[in-house]
Amino acid sequence: MAGKKNLERLKLYIDGGFVESEKGSTRDIYNPANGQVIALAQEATVEDTRKAIRAARKAFDQGPWHDYSAQRRGRVLFQVAEAIKREKEKLARLESANSGKPIVEAEFDVDDAATCFEYYGGLATKITGDVNPVPDQALSLTLKEPIGVCGQVIPWNYPLLMAAWKIAPALAAGCAVVLKPAPATPVTALELAKVFAAVEDLPKGVVNIVTGDGPVVGQELAESPLVNKVAFTGSTAVGRSILKAAAESNMKKVTLELGGKSPNIFFADADFEASIDGALFGVFINQGEVCSAGSRILVEKPIYKKFVEAMSEKAKRIVLGDPLDRKTKMGPLVTSTHRERVEGYIGAGRKEGARLVLGGKRPGGKLAGGYFLEPTIFDQVNNQMRIAREEIFGPVAAVIPFDGEKEAIELANDTPYGLAGAVWTRDIYRAFRIIKQVRAGILWVNHMQPTYVEAPWGGYKMSGIGRELGKYGIDNYLEVKQVHINLNEGPIAWY
Repeated sequence: MAGKKNLERLKLYIDGGFVESEKGSTRDIYNPANGQVIALAQEATVEDTRKAIRAARKAFDQGPWHDYSAQRRGRVLFQVAEAIKREKEKLARLESANSGKPIVEAEFDVDDAATCFEYYGGLATKITGDVNPVPDQALSLTLKEPIGVCGQVIPWNYPLLMAAWKIAPALAAGCAVVLKPAPATPVTALELAKVFAAVEDLPKGVVNIVTGDGPVVGQELAESPLVNKVAFTGSTAVGRSILKAAAESNMKKVTLELGGKSPNIFFADADFEASIDGALFGVFINQGEVCSAGSRILVEKPIYKKFVEAMSEKAKRIVLGDPLDRKTKMGPLVTSTHRERVEGYIGAGRKEGARLVLGGKRPGGKLAGGYFLEPTIFDQVNNQMRIAREEIFGPVAAVIPFDGEKEAIELANDTPYGLAGAVWTRDIYRAFRIIKQVRAGILWVNHMQPTYVEAPWGGYKMSGIGRELGKYGIDNYLEVKQVHINLNEGPIAWY
């Protein structure tokens, strides 16, 4: 315990200040590359969470934020974006050290987070209502107003970027927020709190960041009658519990971005080398800890054997290593517990009869102290196996053969999820037929994983409710009000 005395104690950010939790208890925060404790994060209690909610409630109901002009709110977001850019190097290193993602990917995430605040800073002045044509002598208006206090719960795979995805549109709309980072990866969200604290024109209480356990902090956000909306990104199981709690409390609005088991479909006429790169990138980027990971790789039979061989050979070149080394392409998984979970799926794949083509092991040597796992590829997979049906959230690819367009579509849709998918072909007519028939919220053609703040993100079926990003993302934080103005003088003739 003596060694922990020099570690930074990350505090809760409530009502414009950094505070200890009510009980003073903390959680060890690890560097997944070496298993060492790098910080201590406060474990918020229910009362801590309620203090944050009350601060947000007061800031929204009584503070000046609600009366800020759209231009003024936008300028606040621009200031946040500029601060993120100034702190890029520090934020990227912290993100890499806490989550295990390679430093190059972490730098992209910081850039994207700044872009997100910039985009919504500009969009703040584009929130407009309508004039509705009605048959009476009346003026019918539609107004869009901020929904209120928003509880926001984010995952551990993109800690800073997910915070930006949630906070930026909420602030642009004029809401106040309480953000709960994932317990394992709170470092950059709390570093972002320092940015908010330094923006003089952001009233205290508008942004609150509370670390702690999901069943404590997250549950209170879902149940509290003082919260008007909950936005959650994470597992389908937790999303279901949040939806239930929200319905049973005050029927608050809910948006959910949940799991996926995305099909990455390759036809024989596709550019072969580009396809191999697309297959590997789609499933191994960010160690496979991606909700939209193309982990079901559907390959047309004429190229199936060649495809698996080429994938395996190229995957051997993926460099595992220190996330801060710019040559590293795959870092460790986020926790030892999560690595064990992924290894359980590798064992299940073998047991069910899939052929392990590559990987499946922990690397030794200098990487043995971290939570590393080799890129793993299975072939001879059928779509009923667990590795083809359940979200693994790790570097495990299941390669499945198909015979023709009809079977490709059937396999792609044979899943309870519907977040994303991709199709690789030179036939543009085929591409359009596929994207119209695959039941998913995001479809890429001859690419996998490009994500833009300007375009909507979200899924069909068990992959969630609602859309984030783009103009769709800000709609999640707005209520629509109809206003009717009677233009007729005199009494209403109804009797």
